[in-house]
Amino acid sequence: MSNFMKTTAIAIIAVIGISTASAAAQPLSQEIGAAPEAAENYQLTDIATGLDTPWSLAFLPDGSMLVTEKPGRLRVIRDDTLLAKAVGGVPTVFAKGQAGLFDVVLHPEFSENGMIYLSYAHQENRKNTLRLARARFEPDTAGGSLADFEVLFTGQSWRTTSAHYGGRIVFLPDGTLLMSTGEGYRFREQAQKLDNHFGKIVRLNDDGTVPDDNPFVGQADALPEIWSYGHRNPQGLIFDAENGIVYAHEHGPRGGDEVNIIEKGTNYGWPVICYCIDYTGAAITPYTRLEGMAQSIVHYVPSIAPSGLTIYTGDKFPDWQGDLFIGALAHQHVRRIDLENGVFGAQEKLFTSLDKRIRDVRTGPDGYLYFLTDKAGGKVIQVSPK
Repeated sequence: MSNFMKTTAIAIIAVIGISTASAAAQPLSQEIGAAPEAAENYQLTDIATGLDTPWSLAFLPDGSMLVTEKPGRLRVIRDDTLLAKAVGGVPTVFAKGQAGLFDVVLHPEFSENGMIYLSYAHQENRKNTLRLARARFEPDTAGGSLADFEVLFTGQSWRTTSAHYGGRIVFLPDGTLLMSTGEGYRFREQAQKLDNHFGKIVRLNDDGTVPDDNPFVGQADALPEIWSYGHRNPQGLIFDAENGIVYAHEHGPRGGDEVNIIEKGTNYGWPVICYCIDYTGAAITPYTRLEGMAQSIVHYVPSIAPSGLTIYTGDKFPDWQGDLFIGALAHQHVRRIDLENGVFGAQEKLFTSLDKRIRDVRTGPDGYLYFLTDKAGGKVIQVSPK
């Protein structure tokens, strides 16, 4: 394993045509009270309201947006109006507890092929798991539909419970994609084993096949899709194109949320190491670090329940350029982390006055920041300068 996570500098290491980075051994512990409220140099505009537990947001080249609703609907926002009719052809999802329809991501060549990718919970014979599928989006005035639907991946993480699916998707510059998978809550020990997809990040070609250079290809006791392991419930996953780094965050229990730099073949430690205790108050592990397990860059005690992650690349807020933004469910804000050339700095809390759980946060192609509020009556909100 590389010398992981230096707070003073980040080494860029070429891997699969992208880079990953390592930062210093000491993680940045972040108590919730240590992050100040941001100055309100912004205004918030409701773009769409009345959504049922929105989970993910994607921007189409024509200025429209796609929004997933966890109960199993894909919606279109066009000209700042939420179309009444849901997109047709979306697969039946298992919607219970934390299960449902998760991420929606456009293929890098969407303008040519019209393909979108969906992650969702799928049930068979009373058991369920995470799936990845793709289809061609065909827009129309009513709401649009999906054609040529194809299942690309079915996780070997079957369970009867309905928690911790991960489900975030990101494309890499080489045309492959990463998808996070949760450890199913009750199956945390499986995150350390390579013969299943609990608590992993998987890497696939855009057609669902396995890249030849995945780290465990050809290993008899390992599934070839696995890119990294030892995760809990990663619901933030992005590629920093400027620095060639994959960032992910994941939920801890009572404390121990993590922000990590994702590296090929790396073990991120759950549940053997963590800065956390269980919901019962009992210790999950006596260890916060062990040889061969990566340290997080940032961990949160107590938990902020992170969901959604973006690097701001717009031009509307120059002071935010290149910074990380994390949605927080439990503490109902968006967390900004100052990020300069891969070095993590100060943090601040945004949009606390809304008193809403934040499910996703995205940088729009128009330069504005967008985020989704959770639960029934969810919204798509645009952030613009005052």
